[in-house]
Amino acid sequence: MDDQGGITVQRALELPGLRGGLPEVVACADRLGRTVRWVHAGEVPNIASLLKGGELLLTTGLGLGTRPAEQRAFVRRLAERNIAALVVELGPRFTRLPATIVETAQGAGLPVVALHREVPFVTVTEEIHTEIVNGHYALLQRAEEVHRRCTQALLGGGGIPQVLRILSDFTGNPVFLETPDGQLLYAAGGAGDTGADPLQVWEGLRGGRTSREEGPPANAVLVDVPGGGHGSGSVRARLVLLAVAGPLSPLHRMAAERAAGVLAVVLMQARQEEELAARGRGDFLTDLAEGRIRSDDAPAQAKVLGFRPGEGPLLPVVMRLTTDLGVAGNWSVLARAVLEELSSAGVPALFGVRPVEGRVPVLLGLRTESERAAVADRVAAALRAGVERAGLAHAGTQPPVVVVGVPGGWATASAGLRHAAETATAAQGLPDRPWFDARRLDIDLLLWRLREHPDLAAFVDRAIGPLRQHDAASRPPLLPTLETYLAHAGRKAETARELHLNRQTLYNRLARISELLGTDLDDPQTVLALSLALRARRHVS
Repeated sequence: MDDQGGITVQRALELPGLRGGLPEVVACADRLGRTVRWVHAGEVPNIASLLKGGELLLTTGLGLGTRPAEQRAFVRRLAERNIAALVVELGPRFTRLPATIVETAQGAGLPVVALHREVPFVTVTEEIHTEIVNGHYALLQRAEEVHRRCTQALLGGGGIPQVLRILSDFTGNPVFLETPDGQLLYAAGGAGDTGADPLQVWEGLRGGRTSREEGPPANAVLVDVPGGGHGSGSVRARLVLLAVAGPLSPLHRMAAERAAGVLAVVLMQARQEEELAARGRGDFLTDLAEGRIRSDDAPAQAKVLGFRPGEGPLLPVVMRLTTDLGVAGNWSVLARAVLEELSSAGVPALFGVRPVEGRVPVLLGLRTESERAAVADRVAAALRAGVERAGLAHAGTQPPVVVVGVPGGWATASAGLRHAAETATAAQGLPDRPWFDARRLDIDLLLWRLREHPDLAAFVDRAIGPLRQHDAASRPPLLPTLETYLAHAGRKAETARELHLNRQTLYNRLARISELLGTDLDDPQTVLALSLALRARRHVS
């Protein structure tokens, strides 16, 4: 049994039915590895019109004709139908096959077998068909094994990338998941000994095409992943198997169809292609940030994902959401809304979502570094507008935190994205701003990284513990006064205006703070310690 879903001509000749007829291969003995898809018996001259290809044709020769021209035409029509082999039982019609038949078959590449003993054609047909059906069952079992492994991967917490890797390992070739209009979502390796990156393989074989109207690659297997839309023809995505390291067989298509059923469940959970695509881009940006993608490989992979910046610097931006997005569909709505808002920002942008961390990473292409602030304003507004359109900005929820990182090239994009992501987490709890400059929050980031260290909590308690105890039991609270005073660098007039206090009231409160802390608020070292403690208290219990 082969991977084509049939048996070979050689195997058919070894079965008892044909073996009992003393078969002799008289033409194309080197082609007995051809696949027998089915068996047909017939004696009519136009039998070729009844065949579809891959059949083993059994005949006594009555339909071959008596004249050489008829015999040549008969054999050529069979060869054009691409049947597996012609088996002629010798007897009343032919005691030996005419040379015309043998020579024509040899020239056309059609295996011809002569049977020297009479055999029951029905027995031969039943034997071969049973072998084929058993072989098909064996193929189904192998395809079902792929389905079982994919299902186990999902139950074990895996996702689409792991399903694609299982299918890629099984086929030995690259596997891709794309949207119905041909946009790449995920890719898995399997380029065999070539060592080629699957995304580069895709870019090369697709030639930059994105439209389904341009047709699939010639050496590919395409399998639709059913969707949950109206009508039986709803397609949510497509699996694409590319024959790079080896040929693709019907067994591989069967395995892909089983995997497509598993992927359909995942996509139904994701609900929208926008979310799926955004998750794929989010995975890429996260892999880049965490160093799993080399900076030399990143531009080509980003290009496949639709990001084509110019020669200017790249600007990392990360939005951190504090709203619970566990409700199904929220990420889909957010992904679609943010994508539409970013399209009007006027800069090349690669945008993704990371539901696990509650992050929205973005990589922007700038013309020059001098436009960083203006672009940051537009992009931060677009991100926040997307959150509002998704219905995730409402009373009682903390606004999203948008952090703009340090611009640079692909070599620094990894560190820039990681720095922005960590800073976005560290910035939670700060007074709301349209966006934060990551370079100005390095102290907050350092304190956040020390949040688990017991010395940090002890430092906060020593520095401002008495004020925290006072505010827990008495009014008015004094910590806001201290924060505002330090924010204005000790300028009392500005502090009083912001707090809406007269100067004497402010002086009294500052005196009370100094008394409780036992410190001099004019001392630079004291001011530094208090500033750090006020920042650090957000990160300690």
